[in-house]
Amino acid sequence: MENQDRPAPRTIRIGAANIGLIGLDQAINKALSEKMPEESAVDFLFTAVARGNYVPVNAEPIYREALRGEYRRRQGIPGAEPERLTIRVLGSGCVTCNKLSTMLFAALQKSALAADMESVHDPDEIWRFGVTKTPALIINGTVKCAGRMPSPAEVEEWVGEEIGK
Repeated sequence: MENQDRPAPRTIRIGAANIGLIGLDQAINKALSEKMPEESAVDFLFTAVARGNYVPVNAEPIYREALRGEYRRRQGIPGAEPERLTIRVLGSGCVTCNKLSTMLFAALQKSALAADMESVHDPDEIWRFGVTKTPALIINGTVKCAGRMPSPAEVEEWVGEEIGK
């Protein structure tokens, strides 16, 4: 299935927080390969995630909805993409990566926008996005640049493009 080639996050948005879940990508890939119906997939995903992670009893419905959304996204269902602006800076955490993060903060502040920002330093996670050179910038799942430092104008333009969608 071509959607299994999409990067499978090790973190997922649950309520107002990004939560790292052990076994999430493997469970989603298994559900996709077996072409599980949505309800069965949600039950399977929740069971798999709850086995390796702490899930508060009162948060079970929130986890289930987040897993449903991620399963839909990985299936490529239109409208399953998150509505919020999600930005990832991929790199080793060097001065260049930090400068890129600073440029992003300035662009967001200039546009009066809020976004979920994440710095990804793990090489395995970086490679999952198909990125071989850093620093790299990913906005809402799209690699905007890799292996070079973009200009502030480019960063502002990319942020503006994503908002217009």
